[in-house]
Amino acid sequence: MGEANITLSRRERQIMDVIYGRGKATAAEVLGGLADAPSYSAVRALLRILEEKGHLRHKEVKGKYIYSPTRARGRAGRGALRRVLRTFFDSSPAKAMAALLEASDTQLTDQELAEISALIEQARHRGTKS
Repeated sequence: MGEANITLSRRERQIMDVIYGRGKATAAEVLGGLADAPSYSAVRALLRILEEKGHLRHKEVKGKYIYSPTRARGRAGRGALRRVLRTFFDSSPAKAMAALLEASDTQLTDQELAEISALIEQARHRGTKS
């Protein structure tokens, strides 16, 4: 299957969070993991939509569908980040990092700043674009 359609509604993202957190889940387990949950039938419909979009797959066990992600969370996140970079930051990691660092609600710890610095140094040594 090709790259999954990343465009997700708020509720679809919440469902994916529940499933990523559990690794796999039935519709009832997803329903139990949602704040301000919709009806059971709405959850089932959303699971079917997420499956059609390529985010989930299911297997039937004892008459119940057990849903699991089609891609690892990190891989899905990297794909989503690439789309955000293209859409909002002209495909520029520097512009995205500047926006992150300038955000008034972002409080980076010394440890996080050191990790970012180390990643920048690793990118320099790999010979990435300046």
